[in-house]
Amino acid sequence: MILRGAALEAPIDIHDLLHSGLEGHPDETAMICAKTRRTWRALDQAIDNLAGHYLAMGLEPGDRVASLMPNRVELVIHYLACIKAGLVAVPLNYRYLAPGIDHALDVSGASLLVMHAERGHDLAASQHAKNLRLGTVCYGRGGREPGDLERLIAEPPRTRSEPVAAPEDPAVIFFTSGSTGKPKGVTHSFDTLGWILASCAEALEITGDDVILPGSSISHLGSFMWTLAGLAKGARIIVARTFDGDELLPLLRAHRPTVLCMLPAALMCLVREHGATREVFSSLRVCRGGGDKVPAELEAEFTALTGFPIDEGYGMTEIGLATLNPPSGLIKPGSVGQPVAGFEMVIRDGEGRNVNIGEDGMLWVRTRTATIGYWRDPKATAELVENGWLDTGDLMRADEDGYFWFRGRKKQIIVHDGSNIAPQEVEDALLEHGDIEAAGVIGVHDLIHGENVRAYVTLRPQSSRPSVQALIRFARERIGYKAPEEIVFLDEMPLNPTGKIDRVRLKEMAAQSHIVG
Repeated sequence: MILRGAALEAPIDIHDLLHSGLEGHPDETAMICAKTRRTWRALDQAIDNLAGHYLAMGLEPGDRVASLMPNRVELVIHYLACIKAGLVAVPLNYRYLAPGIDHALDVSGASLLVMHAERGHDLAASQHAKNLRLGTVCYGRGGREPGDLERLIAEPPRTRSEPVAAPEDPAVIFFTSGSTGKPKGVTHSFDTLGWILASCAEALEITGDDVILPGSSISHLGSFMWTLAGLAKGARIIVARTFDGDELLPLLRAHRPTVLCMLPAALMCLVREHGATREVFSSLRVCRGGGDKVPAELEAEFTALTGFPIDEGYGMTEIGLATLNPPSGLIKPGSVGQPVAGFEMVIRDGEGRNVNIGEDGMLWVRTRTATIGYWRDPKATAELVENGWLDTGDLMRADEDGYFWFRGRKKQIIVHDGSNIAPQEVEDALLEHGDIEAAGVIGVHDLIHGENVRAYVTLRPQSSRPSVQALIRFARERIGYKAPEEIVFLDEMPLNPTGKIDRVRLKEMAAQSHIVG
């Protein structure tokens, strides 16, 4: 049985994204954060300036421009300048260390990197950053240097050129972790990105009267699409620089957002803040939780505090937002909602047959929002879609009302604070330690973080036994935030019949609290 969302008439025009705001209220605030405020007219001028400077540097349409930036209004200006100039934006996870930066720069073939000054140490350790064709543009030095991002945004370029990219041309590459442990570059064209924004705006019922607070990194698709979809509808955007109570509670009080989108882990911390009261959240018409499963404890605490439930949804970097509980309709706590506009969905068993309502199976989707492929990875791209249907790799169940219920992941990706972590990458880092003979990594449920990374390790004969904290530090130096929070020593690593580490058995051991050593 195929379940469908409403039809979408057309994608959002990416090249005229600010049209509604410029036509309706050009001198009202379009974007605001704790230290910056820009009107629609000023935002449009800043985008024009930066796009012109990028082209004057020697960038050409289709060139990739990477960014290593925390949430700032200037980061959004950078994205929109890339769109205007026909460039391909390549957002990097701000928590990347030098190896992650090198991988993304290598795969994307970026010509330029826009970076925050505080990341200078990691850039110095990066091999690829030193060899970029056009070097780096720095933000965070107060615009002291001629090539600083602040000055490029503020100063009109000498010449202007406005190339218009074709709909099928690549517009943005988002890096995400795959089952092999190496991040892949999920590529969206101007066309697929336009469909993503149209679908997102329709699902959240965004209008020009909304004030939207995306409470997560704009370098990931989630907050990226909330921000751009809101701008396209003429809504005001609040940019949160960090996602703790000290940053978010004053923004909620001062600017009264109507839409809040957050990862469950950060939202859990927010509702438990001392200053979090019902009045603080009273301006909201919807709080969208996503990026990971919303725990029942969070749902109960949020509803008790605010008087309304979290609106949970489901999406992927490859397709955007796919399901949501309708904000003005029935919200079923625990469900990820119904197919949003522009999506068709079917649940199949392991043999490819459609399952009945109420039965678990693999979720397949068909949509015009789907990625055009993984950048420079034709093999992975070919495996993604079958006869027009994309295999999400996730287990779902649909009920009689057409609401979906997330049942688990086919892949063994660990989701910690909304970030995907491949077990193999953590294992490889631990195996670099001279005392470690074998390592098996799984995710274990955690109320705050979704899942924590737990590593099971065995030691080499006659090795000195390192401390847990020493091993965690060792891994953190290599893979940063992906390092395990917990390490358990085993006398023998469980193996499956093919001789590979038996993660199913490790999961069983974790569930039974079967800790050895």
